[in-house]
Formats: sequence, structure tokens, C-alpha cells
Amino acid sequence: MLSGCAKKNTTVEEIYHVLEKTVTKEKVFEQQQKPLVTLEKKEKNLYNQIIRLGLKQYDQIVKLSNEAIASVNQRKKLMDKETKSIEESEQEFKKIKPLIGKLEDPDLRKITSELADIMSKRYKAHEKLSLEYNDALKNDKKLYEMFKNKNLPLQELEGQVNKLNKIYKTISATNEEFNQLTEQYNKKKLSFYKKAGLATNK
Repeated sequence: MLSGCAKKNTTVEEIYHVLEKTVTKEKVFEQQQKPLVTLEKKEKNLYNQIIRLGLKQYDQIVKLSNEAIASVNQRKKLMDKETKSIEESEQEFKKIKPLIGKLEDPDLRKITSELADIMSKRYKAHEKLSLEYNDALKNDKKLYEMFKNKNLPLQELEGQVNKLNKIYKTISATNEEFNQLTEQYNKKKLSFYKKAGLATNK
């Protein structure tokens, strides 16, 4: 009897520690959010300035385009850090799977299994988001290089802008999916903590 209780508690504690370590691994991911939004806003402002300038102000267009390209490069670095953080979180979370079967309480087993399923979908959503965002960065750079070409046909420029609008629309939808899964995961984690009798303020 005592041995059974100890085993149950040990497994629950192991799962708890994995969940807490997963949160720690995602700290770097969280730290990239504000700077990314700041750079996106900065680029939007630079883009608007470029659009307002006439061809006579070509030197200014080149200057602003170079600023925007530097900003895109910064975003790439931040996105790489974010992706690495999520990948490390995924590696940590994988330790949960072999522990699920060791849980004797069927309710706890069910909650933990659902938790793992949500997190798996969440990691897949971020992988998709990362690929889409990197595609956007590549095409943003291409757009600012195009602005620097005096003889570029307007049709080509419009085509690139339309392409980027579509990419960012897809990013927005994927990001929304990722955020919804994060919310679901946090709720399910709270259910696990409550059912396992762990502190719910974690």
C-alpha cells in the first residue's frame, strides 16, 4: 500500500518537474515577442515612408530600404532564438510520454495524455509558423531590394506586395492556432495540477 502511494507520487512529481522545466525552456521564446513586434512596427513605418517618396528622392528610398533590410535581419535572429527555445521545450516535454503509463489513477492518466496531445499539436503549429515566418522574412528582403531598383516595373513590385500580404495572412492564422493551443494547454495543465493535488499557482 505504502509502496503504491510512493510510486504514484514519484510519477506525479516527475511529470510536474518536466512541466515546470518546459516552462523554463520557453522563457527565451517569450523574451523575443516584444522585440519582434517592435521591429515589425518599425518596418511598417519605413515601408510607408518609402511608398510616400517619389522617384526623385531615390537616395532616401535606398537609405530607408537598407534600414528595413537591417531590421529584417534582426527579426531573423530573434525568430531563430524563438524557434530554438521551442525545440528545447519539445525535447524536455518528450520525457512525459513514458511516464503516462506509470500513472495508476485513470483520470490523471487521461488528463496527462490529453495534455501531451495538445502540446504535440502546439509544437507542430509553431514549426509551421517558423517556416512561414522565415519565408516572409526572405520575401520582405526581396521587396526592399526591389525598391532600390530604379527601373523596376510597377507590376513586379505590386506582385511582390500581394505575395507578402498572402504570406502574412497565413502567418496570422497559424499564430492564432498556436495561441489557442497554448491556452488549451495551460487549462489542461491546471486540471492536472488540481487533480494531482499540486499547487495551482504554478
